[in-house]
Amino acid sequence: MTKLEPQLAVKIGVMIMRTLATLALAFAAVYFYGVSPAIAETEADAQVREQADVWAQIERQWTAEEKGDSKWLDAVLTDDFSGWGKGTPAPRGKSSTKMWDRFNDQISEMVAHELYPLSIVVHDDVAVAHYMYTSASKSKDKEGKIETRNGRYTDVLVRTDEGWKFLAWSGGDD
Repeated sequence: MTKLEPQLAVKIGVMIMRTLATLALAFAAVYFYGVSPAIAETEADAQVREQADVWAQIERQWTAEEKGDSKWLDAVLTDDFSGWGKGTPAPRGKSSTKMWDRFNDQISEMVAHELYPLSIVVHDDVAVAHYMYTSASKSKDKEGKIETRNGRYTDVLVRTDEGWKFLAWSGGDD
C-alpha cells in the first residue's frame, strides 16, 4: 500500500458520510414538509366531516319533528339530557322534554323549517353547534292558523356508539 491509499480511503469515507447526511436531511425535509401538510389536511378533512355529521344530526332532529315522528326524542337524546328553552321556567330533562313535545304535538304541527348554521366546534367526543332557524307551525284547531317563528339554539352533542346525541340545548323563538 502506498501512502495515498489510506488518505484516499479517508476521503472516500468522508464523501460517503456527507452523501448519507445529505440524503438523511433530504428525507427529513420530505417527511416533515411533504408528509406533515398531508396529515394536517387529513385532520382538517376529518374536522369538516365531523362538523357535517353533527349538522346532519341536528337536521334529522328537526325533520323528524316536522314529519310528526313521536319517537325521535328517545333516539337522539342522552338519558341525562338537559334542555332549556326560552319559553320554559327551568331546564328540562329527557322525560319532561318528551312530555311537553307530546302536548305541543296535540295542539300544533310543524309544517316547514329552515336552519342556518353559524358555528360548529367539535372537540374529541363533544360538539357545540350554534344556529338560527325559521319554522312554520299549523294550529290543529278549527282555524288551522299557520304561524312562522324565528329563533336560535345552541346544542351540545356527544358522540356515542350510536352516533351523535344531544346532551343539552338552549334557545328558542326570538
